[in-house]
Amino acid sequence: MQIVERIKKLGIEYSTNEVMKNHTTFKIGGPVKCMVFPKTVHEIQMILEFVKKNKINFMTIGKGSNLLFDDAGYDGVIIKIADNYAKYHIEDNVIVVEAGISMNNLANILADKGLTGFEPLSGIPGTIGGAIMMNAGAYEAEISEFVEEVTLLDENNNVVVYACKDMQFSYRRSVLTNTKMIVLQVKLRFSKDLPSNIKKRIDEYSERRAARQPLEFGSAGSMFKRPTGYFAGKLIDDAGLRGFAINDAQVSEKHAGFIINKGNATFDDVMQLVKYVQKIVFDKFNVMLEQEVKVIKKDN
Repeated sequence: MQIVERIKKLGIEYSTNEVMKNHTTFKIGGPVKCMVFPKTVHEIQMILEFVKKNKINFMTIGKGSNLLFDDAGYDGVIIKIADNYAKYHIEDNVIVVEAGISMNNLANILADKGLTGFEPLSGIPGTIGGAIMMNAGAYEAEISEFVEEVTLLDENNNVVVYACKDMQFSYRRSVLTNTKMIVLQVKLRFSKDLPSNIKKRIDEYSERRAARQPLEFGSAGSMFKRPTGYFAGKLIDDAGLRGFAINDAQVSEKHAGFIINKGNATFDDVMQLVKYVQKIVFDKFNVMLEQEVKVIKKDN
C-alpha cells in the first residue's frame, strides 16, 4: 500500500490492522487504512504535512469517546493521540499536560498532588485534548473553568498558543469545533486541598456515575446535547422510549440520554435509533434533539 510505505519512511509508529470498534467506547466501526501513534510535536507535524500534501483524509482521535464510526471503516489516516502522547509537568497550582493524557489519569495525578476542582470531570471517558475540543463537562463543571492556555497546531501546521478567552468556549463547543486544529498541550490551574478529601470526592462521583449511567455497555456517552430549558434524557423517557431498541442498539434503561451497544450493534442500527428518537421527541414535545456524538463516515 503506497500510503503505508510512505508513512513507514517517516519513522513514526503506525499500524494497518486496526478496526475502529477496538478504538472507540461505542465498540462500533470498521477498518482504517492506517493509524499512526506520534510521540512528539514534530512527529505530529510530519504526519500532517504528509496527509495534507497528498490530499489524504485524516482525523485525530484520543480514547475514542464521543465518536461513532461507520462499519465500512475510514478511508484515510487516523492520528491517535492518547497514551503515546501523555506527559505532564506540575509546578505549584499549575499543571501542563500533553493532549493524550486520559481524564481519569489526570484526575488521579491531581488528587495525589492535592489539586482540586477537577473531581466532577474525573469519570469522563476521554483525553484532555478531546475534552478541550468540545469543552467537556459533567455535574455542572466544565473543563474551560480551569484552562489558562492551550497550545495547538493550527490548520497551517504552525504551533500557536491560545489564552482561555481565545478558545471561545461555550456549551460543548470551542473555537476548535469543526476545524482540523489539533490540541498539543493544555495549561490548567487548580486550588489546593488535602489529597484524601479530593480522592473521597472522586469516589463519590464514581459511585454516582455507576448508579446512573450504563457503564457496563459500550456507548459514546450522552447521545444528545441538552436542549435549552430541557434535559434530553427526560424528554426521551417521557416519550416512552426508555429501553426501546433496534437490534443491539438500545436507549439505555438506566439513563435514557444514552444509546448503548448491547453487544453487536451496527452503525446503521444506531443511526436508525437516533433518527427515530429525534422524530418521536419532536412529534411529542416540538423539541429537536441535536446529536452530541460525532458521526464519522468512511469518506469523512
